[in-house]
Amino acid sequence: MSALALRRNPVAWLLPVCTILGALLLFSFGSADVAVILYVCAIAIVGLILLSDAIVSRRRQPVWALIFFLAVSAAILKNYSAVRDDCRWLVWSHSYKPRVLAQRDSVANEFKHVEWDGWGFPGAGDTTVYLVFDPTDALSSAARGHLSGKFPGLPCEVDVVHRLESHWYAVRFYTDDQWGQRAAFDCTGHSPGSAAAR
Repeated sequence: MSALALRRNPVAWLLPVCTILGALLLFSFGSADVAVILYVCAIAIVGLILLSDAIVSRRRQPVWALIFFLAVSAAILKNYSAVRDDCRWLVWSHSYKPRVLAQRDSVANEFKHVEWDGWGFPGAGDTTVYLVFDPTDALSSAARGHLSGKFPGLPCEVDVVHRLESHWYAVRFYTDDQWGQRAAFDCTGHSPGSAAAR
């Protein structure tokens, strides 16, 4: 994007870029439910502004900005959980790491962990994500392969394992399952990585 193009129509590029950056900040600090709702609303509003600008100005720049904005927004929403985890880790890892590492080792050989994120709606159930410290990186293959299932060190079958950095993982449990309080999935009879890849 050239400086001349930006001076001619600053709205066409600054508005989508600022919206995307604002969404990443919102993912870092806001609640998961509110962040998604606000970002989808922002996509609709910014998309309409860019479309209106393209129609009124009859220039290509707003059209290219709209295509860029919708492509980036679609990628963010498709990978929302991973993007949110990475944004939050960038901002909050310094305060979460000491809390997890200060825990005593589990008698059941479970990983040290703390609640990391969560969301839910009345009647739909609550989804909980845990920040997990895995000193041997045993969860790395599950994260790399995007596998769901039962893995050593976790008390229950899980939906998603996302690697944040070496030894640190965000582990999303199935809706209404929590660490130590299984509601939907029984932990017996499942082998590690037995579930289909997602």
